[in-house]
Amino acid sequence: MRPVVNRDTVPSTSESPIEMRDLQTLTSMKEFHADLHIHTCLSPCAEAEMAPAAIARMARVRGLDIIGICDHNSAENVAAAVRAGRKEEVFVVPGIEITSREEVHILGLFHTEADALDVQALVYESLAGENDEIAFGTQLVVDEWDRMAGTSNRLLIGATELTLEDVVGAIHRHGGLAIASHIDRQGFGIIGQLGFVPPELELDALEVSPRSPFKEWESYRVITSSDAHVLEDIGRSRTSFFTRGASLDE
Repeated sequence: MRPVVNRDTVPSTSESPIEMRDLQTLTSMKEFHADLHIHTCLSPCAEAEMAPAAIARMARVRGLDIIGICDHNSAENVAAAVRAGRKEEVFVVPGIEITSREEVHILGLFHTEADALDVQALVYESLAGENDEIAFGTQLVVDEWDRMAGTSNRLLIGATELTLEDVVGAIHRHGGLAIASHIDRQGFGIIGQLGFVPPELELDALEVSPRSPFKEWESYRVITSSDAHVLEDIGRSRTSFFTRGASLDE
């Protein structure tokens, strides 16, 4: 990912070949708008309207190129979201938001649906309890056309037995990016729970709100996302990337 190139300051062709190759790379970059933290109707705190096709349509309306689907402790709606995104020409990053034993939320973003589901299997092994639909609502599994395919009775709102190190390690073993969620929020943020970001924890980025003092986290990569649980919130906070294409590799 690269910063914006000011074409008024582009060097002349008398620059060295290496510098010109760098320039060609920079000028081939495109700006992509991303909201990498969106919940579907599978998450116990999300509204039923948060079905994959509806999310993809709203993402397109809001001018998003990339979205991340990150339900609490589950990736069962990821495949449907990926297919719904293709129809709207929105690139969907398979993801999951894992609650660690310390009750800290960590986003895992992956190259493939299979990677997300492999990590989900590990999460499910470490997640106790059953959902209380009266207290937390029905956890809906749906298809790419937003038709109900089933429900999950797992306690997705709960904490796993995985430590922060376990969570980050599992994400990395499956080729993913580990991002600490909404760190400047009291509930389930790493600072709210621990009081600091452990320097030995190999996080790839921190997610902060737009109002957060970014300079405070200048030693980390930083993103901002909506953490949308209702359609109206999709894209309200976003991150712009300058890259050659919409992919996790970039």
